[in-house]
Amino acid sequence: MTAPHHVLLTSSQLGQVLQAARKARKLSQSTLASRIGLSQSRVSHLELNAQDLSVAQLLAWSSALGLELTLGPRGGATPASTEAAW
Repeated sequence: MTAPHHVLLTSSQLGQVLQAARKARKLSQSTLASRIGLSQSRVSHLELNAQDLSVAQLLAWSSALGLELTLGPRGGATPASTEAAW
């Protein structure tokens, strides 16, 4: 079964998705925090205030939950390749 992809337009949506993904994997805030090098209170704060996440924290958090980040034009199709064409 494939997990749904989420289109995020606000930081509060990001926090909700991260929290739901953590709970779906049956991880406590403390367990996640230890995996990504943060305190439990910081994880709690960031789930409610995702605008305070650094890019490095977001990438570590995503990795710990088995998520990936994809950026693209709004309303665009999912790219066929993950290789960057710089």
